Amino acid sequence: MKTFIYTLIVLAVGLIIFNITQLDFQNLLSGNSLLALIGIVASLCAICIILIFKTSKAIEGRHKDF
Repeated sequence: MKTFIYTLIVLAVGLIIFNITQLDFQNLLSGNSLLALIGIVASLCAICIILIFKTSKAIEGRHKDF
């Protein structure tokens, strides 16, 4: 399970890097730049959700000890 979580995080970071290369800083809110911004935000959300899931699993593991 750990390797799957870390693989998803690496893929999301890769998507962020790819989408940064697609940005046109002169015109951020049109065309491919807008799609790249949406992709960056979606990847950041995915990373946050994965980290929340990882934290909840760690808390669940500690809670079972009691």
